[in-house]
Amino acid sequence: MHDLGAWDYVIVGAGTAGCVLANRLSEDPDVKVLLLEAGKSDNYIWVHIPVGYLYCIGNPRVDWGFKTAPETGLNGRSLLYPRGKVLGGCSSINGMIYMRGQAWDYDHWRQLGLTGWGWEDVLPYFRKSEDHYALDDDKHGQGGNLRVEEQRMSWEVLDAFREACEQTGIPKTTDFNTGDNFGSAYFQVNQKSGLRWNGAKAFLRPAQNRSNLKILTEAHAERIEFANGKASGLTLDVAGEPATLRVDGELILAAGSIGSPQLLELSGIGRPEVLKEAGIEPRAENRNVGENLQDHLQLRPIFKVRNTLTLNQMAGNWVGKAKIGLEYLLKRSGPMSMAPSQLGAFAKTDPSFETPNVQYHVQPLSLPKFGEPLHPFPAVTASVCNLRPESRGHVHITSANKADHPEIQPNYLSAEADKRVAADAIRLTRRIMAAPAMQPFEPEEFLPGPDLTDQDDLVKAAGEIGTTIFHPVSTCRMGTDEASVVDGRLKLRGFDNIRVIDASVMPTITSGNTNAPTIMIAEKGADMIREDRRAAT
Repeated sequence: MHDLGAWDYVIVGAGTAGCVLANRLSEDPDVKVLLLEAGKSDNYIWVHIPVGYLYCIGNPRVDWGFKTAPETGLNGRSLLYPRGKVLGGCSSINGMIYMRGQAWDYDHWRQLGLTGWGWEDVLPYFRKSEDHYALDDDKHGQGGNLRVEEQRMSWEVLDAFREACEQTGIPKTTDFNTGDNFGSAYFQVNQKSGLRWNGAKAFLRPAQNRSNLKILTEAHAERIEFANGKASGLTLDVAGEPATLRVDGELILAAGSIGSPQLLELSGIGRPEVLKEAGIEPRAENRNVGENLQDHLQLRPIFKVRNTLTLNQMAGNWVGKAKIGLEYLLKRSGPMSMAPSQLGAFAKTDPSFETPNVQYHVQPLSLPKFGEPLHPFPAVTASVCNLRPESRGHVHITSANKADHPEIQPNYLSAEADKRVAADAIRLTRRIMAAPAMQPFEPEEFLPGPDLTDQDDLVKAAGEIGTTIFHPVSTCRMGTDEASVVDGRLKLRGFDNIRVIDASVMPTITSGNTNAPTIMIAEKGADMIREDRRAAT
């Protein structure tokens, strides 16, 4: 068995959070940092070309290949549940959208008792990471690691959708990231000159040559080892060979909302009945490990259109595909530079909501599902998700084998409030498409179908056209209560030298895409670790 030696900081997972942590912690030359990634390097062409997400999702080269259990709220369907298995993690396969969420989200965390997690507390960390293409002010930063740029193309039909939003009471905005994201605009993206800017490029590349940082790929953690009530080491395999290492300082789980609770349970920390059923001897009871799973369920209404160009026509033949490829080769623009969603809108399905409760990801294309060909007719997909779902699910191991995927049960649409928002979101989408600005394109509802108007029918339809938008969070919930998995300094309850620092610690899901908030959590977590180290010496 290979001995990897002793380390001050061992980071499990080189995804979004792990890349940030590796960079920030290795800035201190007096510590040794080991970053472990179960996947391979991100030197794969489709990671870097923005449209390559189509070839990454479901691809075992870069995706874990998870699936949900059959979902009652989705009429018994099981969904693909993409998670990055590659340097950069999900930032290597996601939609590249830079979205912080609402100030309300973080002020709510503070109101839950999490001092230091309010909007004004976390804003400096968002600014620290950011290299904004235009702004350097009290809300935005330049010179950080994470490049934020405008998209490199627009669409006539999406411009019209934005006008239709305004005619429906959703104003135009220029910036979703000030703390108030009400309105519509083209999304800003984590790209640089038409290439994806993932966590590995942003945070690992500048740090990879530091003598005190080691990055180990194809290193799959199996079990945390303990001595005297602390994490003392890790059992893992590296490229299929068994290995061990020692933790002299802190063990940091940054494996995400699926991987972090999975490793805790494989190590005997969690619900005793779950552990025993999987053949694991319980070490420490924490009934919230793997619980509280929250995710944004996107409904995908599709409207056929006329008298305009969509990607369905552009990419519908080899000549069109060749033109698209040539434009990207020469200019780094055009459809190959596209994020999966171009236009965004944040709105209220009911005026009683204090802040927007739904988000649109509008696309000048349509397809039956990811991985399948585009439809043969011109169309627009107006995906819409409930930003603050009340439904809660879980992630739990089913065996003691680290290679066996855990059970993922989001329980979409299990809460009555979520059913109401789903039906109302479809109604709001219809109002937008019926606005005067869209009429030159003669929109015709293809899915879910204009004949569906009753509440029950719309909820059932939502279950048919709903799918994940890849934002699982909260399975290692942060809180001030003893039932929470980690405390406000991200320390695992009952263990002084284990922290969880990734999207799994969010107490509640943020009102938007989750990559930028995960970077913020890692920035803040790194500061906490360094503060605690200084205090102890």
